[in-house]
Amino acid sequence: AMKQTDRYRILKKQNWSDEKILSNFKDTPVDMKVFSWKGEIDTTMTPWDSIRYHKGFLRAGFVAMNPVTGHVKAYVGGPDFAHFKYDMVSSGKRQIGSTIKPYLYTLAMEEGLSPCDGMVHGPITIMAENGQPWSPRNTRGALGHFVTIKWGLQNSDNWVTAYLMSLFSPYAFARMLKSFGLKTPADPVVSLALGPNDASVYEMAGAYTAFVNRGIRVEPLLVTRIEDSYGNVVANFVPRMQEIFSETTSYKMLDMLKAVVDGGTGGRLRRLYNLKGEMGAKTGTTNNNSDAWFMSFTPEIVASAWVGGEEPSIHFDRMAYGQGATAALPIHGLFYQRVYANPELKYSDNGKFDIPADFQPCYDTQRYSSDFYLDEDPIEQSEGIDDLFN
Repeated sequence: AMKQTDRYRILKKQNWSDEKILSNFKDTPVDMKVFSWKGEIDTTMTPWDSIRYHKGFLRAGFVAMNPVTGHVKAYVGGPDFAHFKYDMVSSGKRQIGSTIKPYLYTLAMEEGLSPCDGMVHGPITIMAENGQPWSPRNTRGALGHFVTIKWGLQNSDNWVTAYLMSLFSPYAFARMLKSFGLKTPADPVVSLALGPNDASVYEMAGAYTAFVNRGIRVEPLLVTRIEDSYGNVVANFVPRMQEIFSETTSYKMLDMLKAVVDGGTGGRLRRLYNLKGEMGAKTGTTNNNSDAWFMSFTPEIVASAWVGGEEPSIHFDRMAYGQGATAALPIHGLFYQRVYANPELKYSDNGKFDIPADFQPCYDTQRYSSDFYLDEDPIEQSEGIDDLFN
């Protein structure tokens, strides 16, 4: 971190040795301005203490875009540019955790499964390509019950996700991630289902447009045209689009991702922020609560938010604070509240997704024998806690 500061670069240009620079950072108090949520503070401290002080603040990145045109409507690369110049929307990439799961569920829907297919809920073990068994950790709720794929995504369940991963090649899943526009190559391993790979907030926003846009992914577009000083158009720009899955799959995914908001891990959008219109969402939390993600979309907006420390080693010590539903979801809730409260923006809180009225997401559900449904007791719904990362 010291080597990333302006002070270090200036001293290095003056031919100071690293040892002398380190001594200067640790032993020489200087007058400076430091960041606080209430405004800059004038103080005196060593540059070393300043670095330690600023590392204690969470970073965040947020972007919102139109899922059809690709036009970016909001872009916040960090909490304060003067003190935190690194852009966590486009430049920063972090592990995406459970926000990866809709991509796997999309693969399953494309291969003919429906939201109402399912499994008897319990531990799943997959033999990896290297011969080692992989069995993800999970909460114990609904153990022994028949649960649907839709329930699995609604509650970010790792066992249902592992079950789906057991049906497909990790190589097929890695190809699916590439088609969604995630640029960092993903290792084709079974644990990929839980999101150990990196992506940017920007990439994730573009990827989720496909769920709203009938299977067509739209890349975010920051500039629509360039004009010269006389008003002549020098260049026009249109969004890049790619069809990556079928309309039928998009309707199935909308059905499941809406359930995340309506009773699943994203339910706080309804309870705490009183949002009424149709929405889809997905939470994400990574190992040690280092990264909190929340993805959301309406018929008119797709939004992506990440919250975490400057480095993965800086994190909350408990999931109640560090999970996506706690740390990243509020950014979305407050954003939508302000958007809907501003009449000049002309966004509606009662929008509905464009799904055919006669569409049945479970029309092609597999049929199971009666003994497959072990009991009919109600399954306890999630209280917004994202499942363990692995």
